[in-house]
Amino acid sequence: MTVSTELIKELRDKTGAGVLDCRKALENSGGNLEKAIVILREKGLADATKRAGRETKAGVVELYNHGDGRIGVMVEVNCETDFVARTAEFREFAHEISLQVAANFPSYLNREDVPDEIVEQEKDIARKQALEEQKPDHVIDRIVEGRLAKFFEQNCLLLQPYIRDDSKIVDELLKEMIGTVGENITIRRFKRWAVGEEVS
Repeated sequence: MTVSTELIKELRDKTGAGVLDCRKALENSGGNLEKAIVILREKGLADATKRAGRETKAGVVELYNHGDGRIGVMVEVNCETDFVARTAEFREFAHEISLQVAANFPSYLNREDVPDEIVEQEKDIARKQALEEQKPDHVIDRIVEGRLAKFFEQNCLLLQPYIRDDSKIVDELLKEMIGTVGENITIRRFKRWAVGEEVS
């Protein structure tokens, strides 16, 4: 089928994907914009998986302050080449990550970064709460796992719902960006400060 330039442009504006990828997705979806978006998201996730092992030594340090200087965020986002690091898309992505950190103040990048003692402490708290709530013994383990999953979602940047679209998590946003730029991207580190908070 023939796909109009206007439809390709609309899909490109919504997803940031390349022209050829947009044309192919629209052709495969019979011109259906929503289906084409799903196709591009799936392609981005597949591309991201393929690129996951590549080294990322270029990138940017994004600085952001919010609330008239009451909150500050510093984020390092890496990619494979300086060429990609200088693109508007990559810099915008780094900025979005800094906004996410400012809004949701994660403590860790991913669940693997949470120390074992913290995980055990959270499990213990969840188990005690379930017992206090007099939950049946046969469901307590599931309740503990559910509350632990919620803890990871709240405290791990990659598992948090994206602040602009809570239908996806930050990890999916990252994988979509990898698909868009065609390079591996990693969020290396981040720090959030707020005026008056205790210094650890």
